[in-house]
Amino acid sequence: MKFARLLHLVDSAIPTGSFAYSYGLESSITFGLIRDQFALRNHLYAFLQQAASMDFPFIHACFQSDADAPGMALECIAGEYDAMMLVPAIHKASIVQGKNWLNLLASFYPEAGLGALREWFSAKGLPLHFVLVYALCLKRVGFTLEDAQTMYLHMALRDQVSAAIRLGFLGPMQGHKLQHDFYTVFEELLTQAQGVPYTQACRSAFLLDTTQVFHEDIYSKLFQN
Repeated sequence: MKFARLLHLVDSAIPTGSFAYSYGLESSITFGLIRDQFALRNHLYAFLQQAASMDFPFIHACFQSDADAPGMALECIAGEYDAMMLVPAIHKASIVQGKNWLNLLASFYPEAGLGALREWFSAKGLPLHFVLVYALCLKRVGFTLEDAQTMYLHMALRDQVSAAIRLGFLGPMQGHKLQHDFYTVFEELLTQAQGVPYTQACRSAFLLDTTQVFHEDIYSKLFQN
């Protein structure tokens, strides 16, 4: 039953705002960095690798912190994460999704007292980044670290493939076959990120960061959709 609830929380129909952003995929296609399925596969692998190297250490650190009584440790974690969000569009998207996610789970699990997290972040002047509140909320309502990490990869992959389909770069059958194939790399990424402290988190896909910087300057089909 608990796993079914987690599947519902990460369902693409849940209004967290993830579909509003392609995280550099659309600009990569627009600028010709992705021209075929081979290049798209390379992009997806680099995107997932960066999710593992950058976000997994922070998800792990949030699970190790005391979500019921946030303190200095969580303040350091949140400050470090915010400092590493260097692309304005992605920084903004992260906060929008974080607020939506917290509101969503607070309505689903009123007994968990998740509103206290919002108040703590506000009191400290820290932005509600999605990765942090995703992990803190899931821990507080009883999910495991492994489930949280696996579902985070699933969401990252699904949103990229869905964006490629909506852009007309892939057909629906091609896209979902590609998504199915990519689940084979999850175990490798989960193993690589195991036990890495958040102080060693890193952004590993520099070209992806560059395309994200220019995303606001393109004529976006996804926003019109």
